Amino acid sequence: MAVEPNGNPSIGQRWAAYHPAKSTLVWACILTAVVTMIAGFTWGGWVTGGTSRDLAAEAGDLSRSELATVICLERFRSAPDSAEQMTSLKAIGSSYNQRQFIEAGGWATMPGETTANRSAASACANALVS
Repeated sequence: MAVEPNGNPSIGQRWAAYHPAKSTLVWACILTAVVTMIAGFTWGGWVTGGTSRDLAAEAGDLSRSELATVICLERFRSAPDSAEQMTSLKAIGSSYNQRQFIEAGGWATMPGETTANRSAASACANALVS
């Protein structure tokens, strides 16, 4: 083993001569796994299965609501008396009453449903008025 001028072995030599104990290797692996998990969940965008299911359900609900809004707008605009209905809708002052007007007209009631989709009715009324 070559020795540096000051009498100590070099870092490379010390690294080559190092033989860690099995417990040291096990703890190093455990620590590496824990740090990897912390980094993944904190900065890496990892989520649990439950969070993934919740996000997928939320995205599905939002998509259904957006689709129902588009259907509501199309039904309203294709109605034979849409010009008179638009005048009536714009004459209503509050967004709550506008939503009720859309619900009562049946434009926000989706096929196979008996009641109107409230979020679609609100978004439909807002889109029609603006």
